[in-house]
Amino acid sequence: MSLNGSQLISEDYLSQQQRLHRDKPAYGVSGQRYVSSVASIADRFKCGDILDYGCGKGTLQSSLPYVKIAEYDPAIPGKNELPEPADLVVCTDVLEHIEPGLLPNVLEHLRSLTRKCFFFAIDCGPANKHFPDGRNVHLIQEPPLWWLNKLDGYLHIGGFNERVLKVKDKKVPDGAPELKGFDCWGYPHV
Repeated sequence: MSLNGSQLISEDYLSQQQRLHRDKPAYGVSGQRYVSSVASIADRFKCGDILDYGCGKGTLQSSLPYVKIAEYDPAIPGKNELPEPADLVVCTDVLEHIEPGLLPNVLEHLRSLTRKCFFFAIDCGPANKHFPDGRNVHLIQEPPLWWLNKLDGYLHIGGFNERVLKVKDKKVPDGAPELKGFDCWGYPHV
């Protein structure tokens, strides 16, 4: 899938993502975890519409049925058409899944879609799921500072919240650093 000649996802990776969504019911269902944050930011910035970019199975929309939310996910039939800009662009538990070489294209796409503000949540450690070839589904596992530096080239960060992730059935060896992620909000550079 491409936008103005800039590739957003490779055909092979798209096929792998489609397979994961089809075969794993618990894949792509984290949107509902961010309902409070999304509602708060939408209210604060008086957003008339929301785009859930990388919406997966659509749990953000189903948790906020009274809010107009457009959904985009290239791996979900019916949600795979390139989206229109929105006041608030939400991208939760998505960016760590992007192919590293295509991350700049996706960040530029997100910037171009954001009219007023954004809300992102990024997991910085490995996931519990793997592709058939053995790779972790979190293709990018970098600390928050790395991500903030990447995002800063496209979007202005207005707020940041680092969090310890609660991962079911994940055993962290004694002495190992805790798995962390973060969420942030902000607005596009003008």
